[in-house]
Amino acid sequence: MEQMAHYQCDVLIIGSGAAGLTLALQLADHANVIVLSKGPLTEGSTYYAQGGIAAVFDENDSIESHIEDTLIAGAGLCEQQAVEFTTRHAKESLQWLIDIGVGFDRVDDGQFHLNQEGGHSHRRILHAADATGRAVQTTLVEQARLHPNITIVERVNAIDLITHKHLGGDSPQCFGAYILNRVTQRVETVAAKFVALCTGGASKVYQYTSNPDVASGDGIAMAWRAGCRVANMEFNQFHPTCLFHPNAQSFLLTEALRGEGAVLRRPDGSRFMPDFHPSAELAPRDVVARAIDFEMKRLGADCIYLDISHKPKSFIQAHFPNIYEKCLSLGIDISQQPMPVVPAAHYTCGGVKTDLHARTDVTNLYAIGEVAYTGLHGANRMASNSLLECLVFARSAAQDIIAKVASCPAPTELPAWDESQVSNSDEEVIIQHNWHELRLFMWDYVGIVRTDKRLQRALRRIELLQQEIHEYYSNFKVSNNLLELRNLVQVAELIVRSAMTRHESRGLHYNLDYPELLPEALPSILTPTQQKSG
Repeated sequence: MEQMAHYQCDVLIIGSGAAGLTLALQLADHANVIVLSKGPLTEGSTYYAQGGIAAVFDENDSIESHIEDTLIAGAGLCEQQAVEFTTRHAKESLQWLIDIGVGFDRVDDGQFHLNQEGGHSHRRILHAADATGRAVQTTLVEQARLHPNITIVERVNAIDLITHKHLGGDSPQCFGAYILNRVTQRVETVAAKFVALCTGGASKVYQYTSNPDVASGDGIAMAWRAGCRVANMEFNQFHPTCLFHPNAQSFLLTEALRGEGAVLRRPDGSRFMPDFHPSAELAPRDVVARAIDFEMKRLGADCIYLDISHKPKSFIQAHFPNIYEKCLSLGIDISQQPMPVVPAAHYTCGGVKTDLHARTDVTNLYAIGEVAYTGLHGANRMASNSLLECLVFARSAAQDIIAKVASCPAPTELPAWDESQVSNSDEEVIIQHNWHELRLFMWDYVGIVRTDKRLQRALRRIELLQQEIHEYYSNFKVSNNLLELRNLVQVAELIVRSAMTRHESRGLHYNLDYPELLPEALPSILTPTQQKSG
């Protein structure tokens, strides 16, 4: 124990995006907080979010309308209580961001400029041009760095949660985490009264994704291993429009483009969305992504085109400056020509099952944001409800933790990480090969359109990979790539097993063997004791 670095805090927050930093700032006047960031602080999904955050600010809009739109988008699987809770706390959560300095766009009279996006019946999206996430993240980072009770540790990977299992107890409880410090290449322990998973989603499990490299499902996998239930893992949102260009690095083209009049075209220039849905380009994301996938496969096309060139150049530059500049740097002038696009894995609608205070099945363990399943998104997340969920549930979790932090005892001595039986790996190529194999078969077999046979093939391959990775993990020192692969394969198993339990097509889950809806909409919940946890 003496050789190991050991941290102690009131609250350990794993993840440094909107959920993690909002929670840290809400807690910091009442508790000592450590925030872990896997990469630099700007590397999470929050920073790259373009669209905005949904809340009712327009006098012609209503909370009831926001609730109704969310329930419709969720295809019968939203939990009403979670939807009402989120929408009713939306405006105050946004007001908090405004108060700490996030500069949302305003019109000439000082009112907020509100965008409309797919699934929303009113203009209710607050945004900062087309880079809302960057405005939110940079403000949160500035505020967090200023607070004396917040310690931010970058370039660390959480390996596993330290729970009752490590301490020989029976009742599920979390006491901290083992972490890999990538600067020193040493495993360290963090003891905490409370732990919050704010680790984002798992879209890196797919070959094509709009997410940054850090989105490897770490929190979902760690929570599962710790004994938490997960729900609705089969609902993976594929963003319909990722820029298709070898140098674009999965650059996302926000839904707000279609909200402002952009249309989708086949390679011959003809539109196709009116053939698929009455709302055409403003149909829910799952409908748009499936339509693009269908047309690409039907035509044998590498991509489809998104066209806003009929709008004035000044309008495009004012509303979408980042997209305009990015495309221009790749030789595409979007005021003159359409943008080549493909769908890409974008958002994990399911996750660790929580209540309205973000509490999981394990005492003193919370999960907030994309890592969590709150019941808000149902079978399909509606545009701009995701950053909102991060804010609302971080604030709710903070209230719960503040009420308990003074009376909660600090953890006793935690067991040291044992790496006495492991050596340095001389076969990194195995990790790289398995990583590519996993992401390719998940894309081909568990992607936008699924079948029972594809799911069975995927599960067989996952089980083989799990055996190899378990052996590798047991024999070699941990590394960033090994930890991410171990977590991604675990999440892949959860996605496939969840998909196998759903004998219908609903929302984002589309199975050719079960094209119809079942009469009753139920979440798919997996419990660790019932499943092989890998």
